[in-house]
This record gives sequence, structure tokens and C-alpha cells, in this order.
Amino acid sequence: MGPGIVHGLEWTVKELFVYPNEYIYWSIQIVMYPLMTGLVAGAFVLSSLYHVFGQKDLKDMANFSLVFSFALLIVAPMPLLLHLQQPQRNMEVFFTPHFTSAISAFGIVFSIYFIIVASEIWFVYRKFFVEQAIALKNKEGIQNAIKRNIYRILTLGFYDTSEKALRQDEKAAKILSGIGIPVACFLHGYAGFIFGSVKANALWMTPLMPVIFIMSAIVSGIALCMLTYIVIVEWKKFRIRTSKKDLGLDADKLGGVEITLIKKTTKYLIGFMIAAVTLEILDLIFRGYTAVKSWDILRSVIYERDFVDIFLFQYLLGYIVPFTLLLLPRLTLRRVVVATVLVIFGVFMMRWNVVIGGQAFSLTFAGYMEYHMPIIPHSIETFKEGLFGALFIAVMPFILFWGINKIVPSLKFKN
Repeated sequence: MGPGIVHGLEWTVKELFVYPNEYIYWSIQIVMYPLMTGLVAGAFVLSSLYHVFGQKDLKDMANFSLVFSFALLIVAPMPLLLHLQQPQRNMEVFFTPHFTSAISAFGIVFSIYFIIVASEIWFVYRKFFVEQAIALKNKEGIQNAIKRNIYRILTLGFYDTSEKALRQDEKAAKILSGIGIPVACFLHGYAGFIFGSVKANALWMTPLMPVIFIMSAIVSGIALCMLTYIVIVEWKKFRIRTSKKDLGLDADKLGGVEITLIKKTTKYLIGFMIAAVTLEILDLIFRGYTAVKSWDILRSVIYERDFVDIFLFQYLLGYIVPFTLLLLPRLTLRRVVVATVLVIFGVFMMRWNVVIGGQAFSLTFAGYMEYHMPIIPHSIETFKEGLFGALFIAVMPFILFWGINKIVPSLKFKN
């Protein structure tokens, strides 16, 4: 995008009576931003079911979710950086903190949450770090030397693995996880707060917005963790069956553990789905009942122009279909995979309908704007605010998780 061209001009199409300075300023990256922060919160809440609430049958899923949440957390601010016109100034949020700005508050909360998650991972895996540092002590080779130094650093000099020390680690992880739950909810709820506090926008101005965002965030985070866990375990089983080497694992036993764990996790997913859908429908009914001045144009957007996006994609495909698939008897992994993909799609459409749908009507209340997402980028701006920018954000957590998992193995399978 060349100098002097208005941000949003290339992907905004106007209809009827729209102010000259009105455009779709918040595009796909602002859709991805609450989606990513929501996945962080949801994954952390899932891990807390074991660490805080003592659901011991979810231990494997909890440890996996904790590390996955950390990978998601690193990516969470990236959509904002891609969206900013001056991304090099982003550090000023951290250097000049104050709670009079929602974005500045996010910087503070993000930093605190980052420290909490990193510390909890350290307490959970400290024994493993010590064992690896000792095991690699006398091994030769550059690769072993690098790994040995990494694990030495990660131990922070604490090599005590007695029962008393491990109990203290477990207690510290539980305390951090308990503190992290409200912080994680606040981290994502603040995104809903930003939208809900915009008085000039009739679709966003509702006190329920932060709560709706939090509930749908937990749903999406649990669904993504389940989906990723299934894919990894199924790939592991495939490698066991096709490998000529003895990996010391039993594919059938691994599959039995997997389906049992997924069925238990599904119950929590269904519960949070009910809460999320209830809040969203309640908000919709409340808007129609109060019928404020802007209701006429809101009704035309919700029930006419965005009918397919809201009622078919978000509610039917994103909630009703997966909800039905998960409730049917004799649950299978294939059905869970389809259901979790649809749930994540439904939450993405919820974010899309809030961000893009909230800008679909003019402040004149007599015109509309449409967002045409750039598919083939012809400039850095159309790359960042287009399909490839969104795909970049979507893929990054998995790449980071793969790298982190090389050092902190969140999935340790035993025969």
C-alpha cells in the first residue's frame, strides 16, 4: 500500500449512504487476534482441570494443554503486530504501562500471564530437566552438548528430586495454575471488553460481550487441544505400526488410553458449549427485546445480510451439528475430529461476525460496508490483512509447539 492511501480502502466495498471516511479498518488480523487469545485461555483452563481441580484422569491432556497454551501465548500478540501501521513502536506499551488504556492493560496482563505459564511449566517439568541434564552429562557429540547445556540452564541450579521437593513443585504448580485461571480469563475477556466498550458501535456495545468471549474461548481452546492431541497420537500409532524398529510402545494400548481420555474431555467441552451458546442467544434475544434506536439496521445485518454467516455457519455448523455428533452414543475418534473442527470453525465465525459484522453498517444507519479479504497479495498490506497473513498466524503455534516439544515433551507415552 503506497503512501497516502487510506487503510482499509483496498478491501472495503460501500453501499448506499456511508460517510466518506468510513472503512473496514479492523480486518482478518483483528479476527485472528481474539481467536488466538481465546485458544490460549481455553487450553490453560483445560490444563487447570487437573492441576487445580484434581481431575487425575486428565493428567496427560492437562500437561499437553499447558505446553500447547504456551506456544499459543507466544503467537497471541502477532496479529496485532501485523495489523499495526507502526509495529516497531509496540514495545512502548510495556515501557509506559498504565490502566487508563485497554491496550496498555493488555501488555501488563500478557506479561504477568506469560510469567505464570512459563513458571508453571518449569515446576511441572523440573524433574525431567534434572534427569536429562544428568543423563547427558557424559555423552559426547555436539548435539548432546547443546541439549545438555539447555537442560542445565533450565534446571536453574536446582537438582533436588526428592519426594519432598517434588511435592513442593506440585504445590507450586497448583498455586500458579489457580492464579492463572482468572488471569487467562482476563487476558481474553479484555478483548471482549474492548468491543463491548465501543459506545459508537451498536453491535458491540453490550456488557455481555466479555463473558461471551470468555466462554467461547474456553470452548475453542478445549476443542483445539483435543483435535491436536488426537492427530499427534494417531500419527504416533501409525509410526508404530509401520516402523520396522521397536519403539517400545503398543499401538493398541495407546489407542485405548486415547479414546478414554477424549471421551472424558468431551464432557467438559459439551458443558462449556452449552454455556457459550446460552449466552450468545440471550444476548441476541435481549437486543431484539430492547429494540434500541439502531435495532432496525442491526436486524437487517443479523437476519438478512449476515444470516448465512451467523445462523448457518456459526450456530448450525459451529454449534448444533458438533453438539449432536458429540452426544450421539458410541462416540468415535472420527466423530470427535469432525466435531472439534466444526467447533473451532464456529468460534472463528463468531469472531468474524463480531469484528467484521460490527463494521458492516455505517454510522449513518442508512448504508452498508462489505469486507473483501485479499486472497492474492500484491503488497505487504494485502499480505498482512489477507488470507496468507491469517494462515501465517494459524500455522505458527504448531511450529512453535513442535520446537518447544523437543525440549519439553508434553506427550510422554509409556508401554
